[in-house]
Amino acid sequence: MENDATDTVGPEPPPFGSAAHLFESVREAGENELLRPTQSLWWSGTAAGMAMSTSVVARALLEEHLPDVVWAPIVASVGYAFGFLIVSLGRMQLFTENTITTILPLLRRRDLLTVRLTLRLWGIVLAANLVGAAAVAFLIVHGGLAAPRHLQAMLALSEHGTAGGAMEHLQLGIPAGFLVAAMVWLGAASVVHRFWVVLALTWLIAMGGYAHVVAGSVEVFLLLFSQGAAGCERLLTFTAPALVGNIIGGTGLFAVLAYAQVQQELAPPEELHEPVDHADEPEDELGEGSALDSLG
Repeated sequence: MENDATDTVGPEPPPFGSAAHLFESVREAGENELLRPTQSLWWSGTAAGMAMSTSVVARALLEEHLPDVVWAPIVASVGYAFGFLIVSLGRMQLFTENTITTILPLLRRRDLLTVRLTLRLWGIVLAANLVGAAAVAFLIVHGGLAAPRHLQAMLALSEHGTAGGAMEHLQLGIPAGFLVAAMVWLGAASVVHRFWVVLALTWLIAMGGYAHVVAGSVEVFLLLFSQGAAGCERLLTFTAPALVGNIIGGTGLFAVLAYAQVQQELAPPEELHEPVDHADEPEDELGEGSALDSLG
């Protein structure tokens, strides 16, 4: 009987508060996200893209009203955090957060099913983020959502933020991706202090002039809808390179390093339960807790 009891015991969880425990917490959250229905991911991602417009609006309004003094950018950059706070505290789907959240399950499992689920989530969320960003930008320019002087402030900010070549934005996208991944990691470590973690790290992105694909795409779409064809080239010189840079920083650097530091402390991948792919099932057919019950 003693041997039977021992055989049914699963892998021992890592010590509470350890780096391995934090890794497993983020990984399990990522596996839950991978199994969410398509419709849930789409609408959450669209809402996140729309919410990210507040980063541009708040920063532009602060810059407009602050005096022309040396400390003005320090204060104005706080406005950049607004969109990230709405998305993070509201648990919406932001593509750059998923460069770590959904990658940790892939690093652990290394199987084709997890690859497919990850690519599926990335594609849906990125498209939804950009659609949401474009919708709000269109309404700001053509729907009267901003007073003329406020619109001019947003366009001036957008011109400055998206100026430069593709390689420059790719390089500036790497630290932005790294910092957003760090935001997810630290937010999981201290839920109580999530507000301040998001505020501090996204303020740093703004102060450093780093390139975030979704926030920056709001600026690109503002220029596109106000300037027409003249703004189209920024989709190639900003949006695409910033996307690559964010993936390198979030996945290629932070996620891989987070896994490397705890790899020897985790249970072997074969001891994890196999994930059940509910991605194509309607939401009402998923029983409560079904995703959690299917994951290790």
